[in-house]
Parts: sequence; structure tokens; C-alpha cells
Amino acid sequence: MMLKGCNADLLQTLTHCRFLPTTTKTPLTSRGLSLISCSSRAPSDLVLSDGSAGSNGISKNSDTGSVSLADRLRFGSLTEDGLSYKENFIVRCYEVGINKTATVETMANLLQEVACNHAQSVGFSTDGFATTPTMRKLNLIWVTSRMHIEIYKYPAWGDVVEIETWCQGEGRIGTRRDWILKDFATGAVIGRATSKWVMMNLQTRRLQKVNDDVRDEYLIFCPRTPRLAFPEEDNSSLKKIPKLEDPAQYSKLGLVPRRADLDMNQHVNNVTYIGWVLESIPQEIIDTHELQKITLDYRRECQHDNTVDSLTSAELEGVEKLPELQGTNGSATARKHERDCCQFLHFLRLSSDGLELNRGRTEWRRKLAR
Repeated sequence: MMLKGCNADLLQTLTHCRFLPTTTKTPLTSRGLSLISCSSRAPSDLVLSDGSAGSNGISKNSDTGSVSLADRLRFGSLTEDGLSYKENFIVRCYEVGINKTATVETMANLLQEVACNHAQSVGFSTDGFATTPTMRKLNLIWVTSRMHIEIYKYPAWGDVVEIETWCQGEGRIGTRRDWILKDFATGAVIGRATSKWVMMNLQTRRLQKVNDDVRDEYLIFCPRTPRLAFPEEDNSSLKKIPKLEDPAQYSKLGLVPRRADLDMNQHVNNVTYIGWVLESIPQEIIDTHELQKITLDYRRECQHDNTVDSLTSAELEGVEKLPELQGTNGSATARKHERDCCQFLHFLRLSSDGLELNRGRTEWRRKLAR
């Protein structure tokens, strides 16, 4: 794959990294490391000699006052107006799935990564996923309440993805964060996403309204007028998700969180829920379709000692329902495959008492012949 103005040898050198540099043509040397960018930005965009933020948004750590090596090498940057952040990522071999393209969990992890890097670039803490100084004093953290992702084209191993993100206030309830994903080589939009976040007290595990001090700390980095990744009226991100009742058509029971699923906030990370939702999708859909939209409403924390049930049923579209996927000799299965798009409702619950963890909706498109 040809990259704009990049040297192929440089791309191979950077493949082990999490990013492509986007800041300067001038080599940046730190502790013996040197990187060369394929961007045309001026050297002045780099970290200033005193460690304060340059126009690329690299800033001193708010707690230690120092600039980390990761800050110097990350090369994500604030946009010119300083109200959004862009970073480029190379898709690694272990981030692709059976389709030889990045999985939706990979894409969700990249969204989370660029969001945290955005927060760090404006000086927020690395401890607790982008907490502001007031939040740290009050022992508050951000937790996801809703996530909506649309992928129009999944990148393959070795492809480079450019992700732009920004956040904005949602009144006293919390914040909203949006993303645009592009193919770095062509500039084509390959995905969009939006999310809502609320504050929770890390000790009591109770939600808390956003106070004026916290709002003042992050609103200065938000667009002055609302900017939405999904500006269309009645877009899928706004669609309410009904609760899926038993009996569900498909289920995967007794899912157990791994230790690796826990994040720095001491609960199961929001991306893990995506994997659990997909566990109960019938194999026939996995074989013939790929996920194009997913919406998740997070209702309750999941801890490391919980066990989870994943339930799935086809969603009603008018009076039509996707046929049961239990036909043999190509009967019901063949009729089902004639549909290019399938929608499902999902429900994650605690196995012990049935309490709701998450409800979701997925939309699947028929795979293109390769």
C-alpha cells in the first residue's frame, strides 16, 4: 500500500509502533530514538524546549510537570483550532479476525486509546481515563453509559487509520465524545462513532452529576458550537433499544470475565461487553455477514467475580422477522441469506440474579465476495 509521501522502509520500521508520526519532518531524538514523519508540518509543532504544549497538544503531565517519552513519541496532535485531536494507527496482525480485517473490538479499543490520548494532550491525568484535577480530588471517574459505532469499511492488517475525536458537554448528566475514522491512504471516511459518559465515585460506585468546576475544566477544550459525528436526523445512534425478554432465540450462558478484562477503574472494560454481545450471534450470520453498526446501553458495572449470560434475538422490522436459523438442507437458512441486512437485539445479564448489565442492537451487512 502506498502512503502519501512516506518511505516504505520507514513504514516497516514503524509497524511495531502504535502510531504513524504526523507532526514534523525533522527527526525527533529522545534517549537515542529518532523518528521521521511523512507530514509537512513545521518543526515548531514539536514539544517546546521547556516542556510546555506546542501546537500539537503535547503538554506537561499535570501531576509531575514533566513530559513523558510516550508524549514525545506518540505524534497524535490537536487540530489547528485546538478543539479536536487526530492520531494515526497501524493495524497489527493480532488485531485482525477471521475476515483478515480489524475486529470491531479492535476499532473500539482504538477509539478509547485516541480519546485518552486527547485528554492527555490537554493536560488531564493518565490515572483514571482522562480525569480532570477536580475529579481526582473528589475521587470521580468517567464511565460509559452509551456507545454507538458504525464501520463502513474495516481496515486490514497493515492499513493505517486516522482517527479524529472531540468531546462536548451534555448538561449536568455528563459528556459526549464523537469520532471520525478515515483511511489514511485515501482520506475516505470508513467509520463514525459517538458515546455518552457519566461520572461515578470510585469508592461508593454511585453516579454523580457534573458540577461547575469539572465542566469549566473540560469545556474550554470542546467545540464552541455542537459538532456531531452523526448530524443526520433520526440517525441510528439516537434509536432507543428495547429490553429483550426471555425466551431469546440465541444465548451463550456462563461467560466469565478474565483478569485481563479489568481496567484501571477496577471494573470490566466497556469493550469487553462488545465481545460478550457477539458471543451469542448465530454462526450462520458470522459466516455470511459482517457487523456494520452496534449500539450499547450500559446499565450496570460488571466485576471480576460476576458471571454473565448473553442473549440475542432477531429484531422485528415491521411485521417481518428474520427466519429461525435452524433450517436444514438450505431451507430456512437459504431464505435468511437472501437478506442483505440483519438486525438483532441483545441483552447481557448477571447469571446469578438476572440483573441487567447491558442492552444492545447490532446491524449486519452481507459480506462482499473477495
